[in-house]
Amino acid sequence: MKRHESMNSRVAEGNVDLVFIGDSITQGWEGRGKAIWAEYYGDRNAVNLGIGGDRTQHVIWRLQNGNLKGIHPKAAVIMIGTNNSGDNTAEQIAEGVTKIVQILRETTPKTKVLLLATFPRGANPKDARRMVNESSNAMVSDLAKDPSVYYLDIGNQFLEDDQTLSREIMPDLLHLSEEGYEIWAKSIEPTLKKLLSQ
Repeated sequence: MKRHESMNSRVAEGNVDLVFIGDSITQGWEGRGKAIWAEYYGDRNAVNLGIGGDRTQHVIWRLQNGNLKGIHPKAAVIMIGTNNSGDNTAEQIAEGVTKIVQILRETTPKTKVLLLATFPRGANPKDARRMVNESSNAMVSDLAKDPSVYYLDIGNQFLEDDQTLSREIMPDLLHLSEEGYEIWAKSIEPTLKKLLSQ
């Protein structure tokens, strides 16, 4: 709640062109990703709306309780769902992500939404939670039928050729290293540049 309230205070100041919405992986832009954030987003009026441990339902609540109040960013980057993968079905995760996109479209209709596939996790493709994420990703990709929603799956950028996950990229097979954040930033930059200039 303390972080949620601090984010509400930040958006209340206005001057927000870009928001990143997610869980601890997004919050990590303030940790291991700090230098990369400064390089890519430091001059872009960007706000980090990531909270560790969040699931889709937490993000829904936050967006309905101040995280978007009074702002109309040019673009919003969403990457959420991995914390749901232990308890929820792929269908339930997709339903949550769909609701998040719907809230954004209704609350700030001029904002372009860059919806990222939930990142791969676990050592290899047989990881149960990775498989749930992949299934929900396939479902939410259809949201890009809305001309204001852009779906991008950059998961393969984090993986080896055999689809295993390196601890150099994700030390705990979930959260990104500094190298991982650089991959993230570089992978979305062409699309993000386009969305911010529209």
